[in-house]
Amino acid sequence: MENYIYVLKPTRSTFLHDSTEAERGIVSEHFLYLQNLNNEKTVLLAGRTEQAEFGIVILHTENREQAEEIMNNDPAVKLKVMTAELYPFMIALS
Repeated sequence: MENYIYVLKPTRSTFLHDSTEAERGIVSEHFLYLQNLNNEKTVLLAGRTEQAEFGIVILHTENREQAEEIMNNDPAVKLKVMTAELYPFMIALS
């Protein structure tokens, strides 16, 4: 098993203050998606900065391909409310 982190950024800097109802619905889908993966122990941690400049998701997956698939199927990424970049990640302390 390997760990990866994906960094999420909203598509615009004002997203937290001017998101539409449809965008807020997508963010709710995003939360439920990550919550389900957390219940499966695939998402180890997820969260965002207070002003939502960026968020992170730490994954525990079989390989990079699985991590990429999870990231690309995240509703916020898939529906282009957020962008995401994936990195291998080494946990030093837990």
